[in-house]
Amino acid sequence: MDATTAAILGGCVGIALGGLSAISLRLSEREQRHPILPPAPVIPDGASAILSVLSSSALVLDASERVVNNSPTAVADGFVAGDRLVHPALLDLSRAVRRDGVIREQELTLHRPQTGQPAFVSVRAAPILDAHVLLLIDDRTQARRVEEVRRDFVVNVSHELKTPVGGLSLLAEAIIDAKGDPEATERFALRMQLEAARLGKLIKEIVDLSKLQSAAVLEAAEPVRLADVVAEAVEVSQIEAGAKDIAITERSNPDVWVFGDFGLLVTAVRNLIGNAIAYSPPATEVGVVVGLADAEATVTVTDRGRGIPPGEQERIFERFYRGDAARSRSTGGTGLGLAIVKHICANHGGHVEVWSQQGQGSTFTIRLPVLEPGQLRAATRHTTHPEGTAA
Repeated sequence: MDATTAAILGGCVGIALGGLSAISLRLSEREQRHPILPPAPVIPDGASAILSVLSSSALVLDASERVVNNSPTAVADGFVAGDRLVHPALLDLSRAVRRDGVIREQELTLHRPQTGQPAFVSVRAAPILDAHVLLLIDDRTQARRVEEVRRDFVVNVSHELKTPVGGLSLLAEAIIDAKGDPEATERFALRMQLEAARLGKLIKEIVDLSKLQSAAVLEAAEPVRLADVVAEAVEVSQIEAGAKDIAITERSNPDVWVFGDFGLLVTAVRNLIGNAIAYSPPATEVGVVVGLADAEATVTVTDRGRGIPPGEQERIFERFYRGDAARSRSTGGTGLGLAIVKHICANHGGHVEVWSQQGQGSTFTIRLPVLEPGQLRAATRHTTHPEGTAA
């Protein structure tokens, strides 16, 4: 090979090497800009189907902490976004499990990204496959809320029962000490009657509320004319209203029917009227109206009282809640009346709402599914005796 040929071959080799170097450099830059992700790990067939039927939110993380499989509820509950865990606490738990391979269970308080509200969850984390971690998350928020309500209920019942029982004990001692004074004995005996009546009312309302909360269906459901419900509730409230010189005005649409329990509905309206009377000044007026609004049957009870502060309007339907405990005791309230109204409405497929402005009074509205004429005729035929009289 002469010198000229060698020079030409050397130049070609140099050009080729330079081109390869340029291509290699460009590929390297492209990898840096767009790193090649490792292939997704293989999850056994049927795993998705299993995760989808679990009551818990379930998800599987790989070695790079990506979520490679999850149940639909894990996304709906806000635990997963894309292929990443939303909550650092869950990530810390999965890392600890991957590190030592030990199954862990932990109670965590997480904040939902959609609302910022706390969620109380129970998490079980376990290693699976080669380097994967399975997380099972049970949302215990509702259960915890129920437990808090139950605990508060027990505490409040104990407190409310202790007051009249203690009063009766003291009055009994006073009667013994005043056995030589007929007037004092009679006065203390009358006080005992009032405390006993208050105690009996409290026990009855606790029992009624317990029945309402445990009742899945209404046992005595039938077509009910709301005008008749209101007439009955107004009638039994007249003595209480007359004691404060309060007039009860009634305006009812006679064609509004619902399907429900007549006695329970009377109790609900009666409680609202009694509440309005108790918190209204003497010589004022309480209005009761039956009508239709937004395709619903409504009963509204309006008073001229001092109104309810905005911060208390969401809580007044809680059991034993009283914005002004001293005033409630002076009116003879137990703090259960509105809770009973709420549960009666819920058992009838409806709800109760309140509008109130301080200094202008309050309006409570019961909303129930209305019984349309066709439904009323069908229900009436169903509840009619063979002789032709309504059941």
